Amino acid sequence: MPQRTDKKSLLLADLLPGLSGIDWARHQTVSSLALDSREVDRNGLWLALQGTRGHALEHFAEARDRGAAAVIAEPTAQWDRDRIARLSAELPVIALPGLRRHAGEIAARFFGQAAHAMRVIGVTGTNGKTSVAHFLAQALSTRVSTAVLGTVGNGFPGDLQPSTHTTLDAVNLHAMLSGLFAHGARAVAMEVSSHALHQDRVAGVPFHTAVFTNLTRDHQDYHGDMQSYADAKARLFRGAGLSLAVINVDDETGARLAAEVRPRTYTVAVGSGSRLTALGDRYLRLREVETRADGLRVRFDSSWGTGELQSHLLGRFNAENLVLSLAVLLAWDMPIGSAIAALEQVRPVAGRMMVFLAPHQPRVVVDYAHTPDALEKVLGSLREHASGRLVCVFGCGGDRDRGKRAQMGAVAQRLADRVVITDDNPRSEDPQQIVEDILGGMSDHQNVHIEHDRAKAIRVSIAAAAANDLVLVAGKGHEDYQESRGRRLPFSDIAQVQATLHGGAE
Repeated sequence: MPQRTDKKSLLLADLLPGLSGIDWARHQTVSSLALDSREVDRNGLWLALQGTRGHALEHFAEARDRGAAAVIAEPTAQWDRDRIARLSAELPVIALPGLRRHAGEIAARFFGQAAHAMRVIGVTGTNGKTSVAHFLAQALSTRVSTAVLGTVGNGFPGDLQPSTHTTLDAVNLHAMLSGLFAHGARAVAMEVSSHALHQDRVAGVPFHTAVFTNLTRDHQDYHGDMQSYADAKARLFRGAGLSLAVINVDDETGARLAAEVRPRTYTVAVGSGSRLTALGDRYLRLREVETRADGLRVRFDSSWGTGELQSHLLGRFNAENLVLSLAVLLAWDMPIGSAIAALEQVRPVAGRMMVFLAPHQPRVVVDYAHTPDALEKVLGSLREHASGRLVCVFGCGGDRDRGKRAQMGAVAQRLADRVVITDDNPRSEDPQQIVEDILGGMSDHQNVHIEHDRAKAIRVSIAAAAANDLVLVAGKGHEDYQESRGRRLPFSDIAQVQATLHGGAE
């Protein structure tokens, strides 16, 4: 569980100044911090929050038995102050309204306010978060030790530890930031999901720079509608102390966000349209993208000058990710030549437009695209790189936004020459029902094939493709598991593709 690296105990009252009026809190020390009762340590402080499936206080006995020194609990209708107070007979407990908002502040103080000693970049948006965060971490590392946090992993470029969430919970996030600072990080590029913003998981993080990529349909199962989804994303730009906003204003939500943010925050407008100077203090315009067999050539003009960037990355949308990253580097005063050179060297992110080649075999691309917009962008981009047929292997996750399944089916049918529908992460849903939902968006099933076994779907698709064809395996990207019927089984699209291409598939 998260611990202070110096192992010192702290006064509880110092972690949240508002507790200083409580007599015992002025003298109570704690030496660890946890949100999960299973991670409580002896002499630890437990923050007990209301969860989606119940209140953490339902596990009070476990935290007590594990040696918790004190508990700060979030009062609710079911767990009101009186009920919480009765627990104090066994263990010091404080009821604190709004604890979810305060958890980040408590964690930041506990772990020494490490984020205040680093420049922190938050990247939000439906698509592109991972790529932009990783491109920035790689490019900035040429000047300053820069870490990255997000979906693919946490750590330094080339040395990432697996991550269970796009954005960690408040306690683990501040523990991670403290550890990264101790290992030399002086800047951090962090993916910030809409869930994390809505759940206050990034509270207590003093973002220096916020980047907005785009907003398209996703997470409707959680947010309910697009406006609520957009509002969650916008919270990243409304925090006190934000120094720089870099926003894709070609996106309508981005344009509205820039208009809101600019009066109070230095804003760089990025896009290809004509309204850049009206929406930003400075601008970066994407003028031309040339797709080639071996990558991209990107031409731009900006408040810092004009230039051309050549990249081995595939996909027109990666040009957008590159210019957003470039805008941050330029706004951070990196010379334009150095910024271009740094971005020309960035490597693709695991599971994002990863290309696999083998003699006399089709080119195979593995990508995380799991929304209608992302799948459309990937297929549209690959069409420009394909000389033969374009094959799309994909599925949709269970227990998630059901409405996007038909949309993804329609996109795949329109843009691919052959579609193979397979299982993604069915979770608790019937895989056949998920397939039926996808088929609901497809008017013609002639070039559509169904194979629930994902490994077999990949093998068959590659075997049936010609050497000049291109096969896209979409949806899971870097993931090394498949969730089905309550089990998480080892599975990797990347490993399966490599094994198939090189003759090692089962």
